[in-house]
Amino acid sequence: MSTTTTNMVLSDRLWDADGSVLWIKRAILLVAGIAALAISAKIQFMTVPVPVTLQMLVVMVIGAAYGPKLGAATVASYLALGAQGLPVFAGAVAGPAYLFGPTGGYLLGFFIAAYAVGRLAAAGWDRLPVRMAAAMAVGILCVYIPGVIWLSSGAALFGGSFSAMVSGFVGDEAFAGYGWANWYAYGVKTFIWVDAIKLVVAVIAFPAIWKLVGNARG
Repeated sequence: MSTTTTNMVLSDRLWDADGSVLWIKRAILLVAGIAALAISAKIQFMTVPVPVTLQMLVVMVIGAAYGPKLGAATVASYLALGAQGLPVFAGAVAGPAYLFGPTGGYLLGFFIAAYAVGRLAAAGWDRLPVRMAAAMAVGILCVYIPGVIWLSSGAALFGGSFSAMVSGFVGDEAFAGYGWANWYAYGVKTFIWVDAIKLVVAVIAFPAIWKLVGNARG
C-alpha cells in the first residue's frame, strides 16, 4: 500500500497505488482539484453584497480527501496558475495584482485550510460527523483569520487604491474608514453562515463514504 493505515485519507482508501502509478494518481488528482477550484470560483450565487462561490466547500473537500501535502499542493498550484494570469479566480481578472487585492488574504487562507483540514483528516477526523464538523470549523478559521487581517491591513500597506478595491468588494463606498467591527461584519459575518451551510455537505458525506467503503484504520 502507498500509505499506512495511520495516515490514510479518503483518496488513499478509494484508490490505492504504488510506485509510478502513485505519481500518476497524484497528477490526476492535482489536475482534477485545480479544475474543481476554477469551476467552483465561477459558480456564483446569492449576493450579500457580493457573489458567493462554492470554493470554500471545494477547498475543504480537497484537503480532507487528498491529505495535507497533496491538498496544499493542489491549492498552491491553483493560486500559481491564477498569478500567471489564467482566468481561474472568481473575478474577471487574474495575475499577481489579484492576489494582492481584497480577497488575497482569503486565497492564502485556502492554502492554509487545505493543509490543516488534510492533517486532521489524516488523523481520522473525517470518520465521525462531530470530528468532521470540528475539522471544518478549523478550516473556516484558517480562511477567515488571514482574510480579515488582510482586509484590515491592506489599506495601510497599499493606500487609496486598495481602499477603493475594498469598497468595491463590499459594495460600500465608505467602507475604508470603518473599524474592526465592520471588518468583521463585511469580511466574516456576511459570508460565514453561507459557508457553514455548504460545509454541512462535507460533514455528512465524508463519514458516510468511510462507512460505505470500510474503515481501513480499524
